[in-house]
Amino acid sequence: MRIAVTGASGFVGRHVLRAVAEHKDVEVVAVSRRPPGAWLPSGMRHVAFDLTAPPPDVFAALGQPDVLIHLAWSGLPNYLSRHHYETHLAEQYRFLKLLAAAGLPSLLCAGTCFEYGMRSGELHESLPPDPRNPYGFAKDALRRELEFLAADLGFKLSWARLFYMYGEGQAPGSLYSQFMAAGSTGAAEFPMSGGEQLRDFLHVTEVARRLVRLACEAPGAGIVNVCSGQPTSVRALVEGWLQIHRWPMKLALGHYAYPAYEPMAFWGSGAKLTRLLGPT
Repeated sequence: MRIAVTGASGFVGRHVLRAVAEHKDVEVVAVSRRPPGAWLPSGMRHVAFDLTAPPPDVFAALGQPDVLIHLAWSGLPNYLSRHHYETHLAEQYRFLKLLAAAGLPSLLCAGTCFEYGMRSGELHESLPPDPRNPYGFAKDALRRELEFLAADLGFKLSWARLFYMYGEGQAPGSLYSQFMAAGSTGAAEFPMSGGEQLRDFLHVTEVARRLVRLACEAPGAGIVNVCSGQPTSVRALVEGWLQIHRWPMKLALGHYAYPAYEPMAFWGSGAKLTRLLGPT
């Protein structure tokens, strides 16, 4: 099987490359704007271009993959920027349409839990989307466009809704990276919110493993939550990290206000993922 991965140098992309490299019967092409570096597994083929200006025969340039794991998206983690739907949505669709029209058989595209909007509780794939920020809106719009395109051109489409990830290589402003920076520099306190929010957290290595399995084992799965299926409070998550590292650092709870663009308690249903892949 031949797999191409866009956004390969990004947070999730790097871990997907490591996960797919463990499959010995798979040929991988890593795609990114930046040149290859230490993040690229040894011996893996790399193609550099910006999806807003792809080469004329992009499908051939990617080695005519059997499946594309599409992770590339610009401007994150600014979920509120209008560029997500004003410019980047059209750029994303044009790029993926080029590949589909050239014969791409299967596409797995990363979506977001923000497509569900401000709903609370357990979120199932059957719920109608109701995005309330520009990023979630653009992702949902791209999914709808691709569903029409797949019906016309016949490629298999899987839409992996990602929830809350953490791990090595995450953006400096993320909760995990801020915690690690504070602890490793001997900070006495770690400022954070009250921590009462319930979220669906999954380490990025496990997210990557599940994405690769979906791409290889369940083409055309439609919308799938890639999640733990378990509600965990932000405070409990951070306290767990603190226990692992045994840093003498206190949590300054309530230092930051809760974000207005997300509900206090929501998590994903992992039932469909389990049906597709078995116990994960």
